[in-house]
Amino acid sequence: MRTTLLRLAALAALAAPAAHAQTSGCARPVARADSQVDSYFGTAVRDPYRWLENTDAADTKAWVAAENCVTLAYLAGIPERARIRDRLTRLWNYERYGVPGREGGTYVYTRNDGLQNQSVYYWQRSLEAPPQLLIDPNTLSSDGTVALTTWDVSHDGRYFGYGTAAAGSDWIELRVRRIATGRDLPDRLRWIKFSGLSWTQDNAGFYYSRFPTPAGNVLQAVVKNQKLYYHRLGTPQAADRLVYERPDQPDWGFGGGVTEDGRYLIISVSLGTDSRNRIYYLDLGSARRPRVTGRVVRLLDGFDASYGFVGNRGPIFYFTTNLDAPRGRLVAVDTRHPARADWKEIIPQTDQVLDGVTRVGGRFVAQYLQDAHSRLAIFDADGQSVRDVALPGLGTVGAVSGRADGPEMFYAFTSFLYPTTIFRYDVATGAGAVWKAPRLDFDPGGYETEQVFYRSKDGTRVPMFLTHRRGLARDSTNPVLLTAYGGFDISNLPYFSVANAVWLELGGVLALTNIRGGGEYGEDWHRAGMHEHKQNVFDDFVAAAEYLVGQGYTRPARLAIEGASNGGLLVGAVENQRPDLFGATLPAVGVMDMLRFQKFTIGWAWVTEYGSSDSASQFPYLYAYSPLQNLRAGTNYPATLITTADHDDRVVPGHSFKYAATLQAAQAGPAPILIRIETRAGHGGGMPVSKQIELVTDRWAFLVRNLGMTLPPP
Repeated sequence: MRTTLLRLAALAALAAPAAHAQTSGCARPVARADSQVDSYFGTAVRDPYRWLENTDAADTKAWVAAENCVTLAYLAGIPERARIRDRLTRLWNYERYGVPGREGGTYVYTRNDGLQNQSVYYWQRSLEAPPQLLIDPNTLSSDGTVALTTWDVSHDGRYFGYGTAAAGSDWIELRVRRIATGRDLPDRLRWIKFSGLSWTQDNAGFYYSRFPTPAGNVLQAVVKNQKLYYHRLGTPQAADRLVYERPDQPDWGFGGGVTEDGRYLIISVSLGTDSRNRIYYLDLGSARRPRVTGRVVRLLDGFDASYGFVGNRGPIFYFTTNLDAPRGRLVAVDTRHPARADWKEIIPQTDQVLDGVTRVGGRFVAQYLQDAHSRLAIFDADGQSVRDVALPGLGTVGAVSGRADGPEMFYAFTSFLYPTTIFRYDVATGAGAVWKAPRLDFDPGGYETEQVFYRSKDGTRVPMFLTHRRGLARDSTNPVLLTAYGGFDISNLPYFSVANAVWLELGGVLALTNIRGGGEYGEDWHRAGMHEHKQNVFDDFVAAAEYLVGQGYTRPARLAIEGASNGGLLVGAVENQRPDLFGATLPAVGVMDMLRFQKFTIGWAWVTEYGSSDSASQFPYLYAYSPLQNLRAGTNYPATLITTADHDDRVVPGHSFKYAATLQAAQAGPAPILIRIETRAGHGGGMPVSKQIELVTDRWAFLVRNLGMTLPPP
């Protein structure tokens, strides 16, 4: 759910956090409670803070400014805050790279020298050649809030198509840069989100998807009717050729990608966030002189499973799918004989989850999940096992890049104590080596990661990773931060972050649990946390907290929970259900109003995951756990720091605004209930490093104060 609601005109009312920190005499605003009541199938539901959904309104802006004033003044008064910020800044200042991609003999990759707000793009004709600057997104804005979000290199290596997003919004603008000169062409394409770009092999243009121009507030308006277009270089967007649309299906989305041989356009058709999809294709004829539009063939049109295009060998297409295989398998479909009876299974389902396949050097590189950590395996063209790729330890394989016509592969590996490292590997010989490894001022030797398993309320076995200093005493005194996601078939895997490293240095324990709703154990695990089964997700999370307490890692007063987006919903729901179990909570950009989420921006797309309050059969279970509607006046809630951002046009900030106002009014205990609203930021993607450091500083300072932590000597 993977950026906000205010127009630029409203930003003047939201002073930067640094300015708020200097403000004295802030008074907690008392949000006006209106008489708004909605009826859902005979059930009356009050919504007294509906007015906070209108983020352009003067009273909303005044409330936001007052809340920020109180919050930043509170955080500025925490003595440990400066030390935390300094350590984060020092540790964040290390060189790091992204996985290279190669097209037309040109390698493209990212590098950040440490504290650059956005990573910089470089290109090389060979890995032995000196790197050359391609584009520095930090020059696109004065405050580092313009991010580069998607890109593709033309097949001849001459052009770099890229998309930029401003202030964290999901809306992007596509541009084209001539690689040799570093200069942009005049092409500018707008009203694009949830789309990449893919070049035709003649290098004359590319495919992309866009929405109609939105009406009203572009950060809040519902977006539907996505269409697939072809853009020819040097022509205005108005001249782009429509490739495919479905006006009879306004909720359908389209993503187009040209096959590596340039012969076909593969169209993935989605419905909201449903993991099931359709696959259509367009035969482009000659790769050198493609016909960019034409008859679209509906190859896999049953909407019966997920299908991920891996590559092709002429008319034979390879797909990963969970059809009749909830943990995934690889199949070959001959487009000349596409009947299911004629499919050939290349890699069958195993007891591990097939998390992705890349075709490299005529072989298949398969990424597996085994109890929520990675395994990387090589198979030949017929699906026979060749070898496993040795990994540094228990962790996560990130992006894998390579081409079917060459054996060179790059991949990233990371874990809680292993900073992201890029490896280069030859799938033919098995020779591999580190390509780029970071060096930073953090010694992982004093810490360890263990994986434990616990039982949820219904007996389901759930894994959890615990990272902490070596020799940790289980004396119930340790400050623990428990996190999870639990939705949308997204697997929450081991990863390194500077924020987590500093949390460990502060004496904290990091706990990541792989609850139902994610993809860690395949589609069955995902569906066990969807729709009417969503309570399983909350039960799994509560059981993790009870395990940590029961095993002596911590006690409720020292236990904090955090989650973002769908994870913010998780935190809000369990805070309501078990306020006694936690000492502090950090819900970020959360989906807090389960009765109205579908009425804003892309929220309607989540109905396939959650259900909808517009349905008489689905309303009852949404109402039963919705964080906003289940807050109860007179309850002693734990210390809560809600975070959101003014440009979040995915989970609009009205969710957090209404939740904060309601929780503040309901709080009967002494613990603070605060909301921090970031400016010129969105759902999280593309946030400048400087803003990330400030946000983490405030979150950790809040936990230090409210968990009663005493910091170790510096």
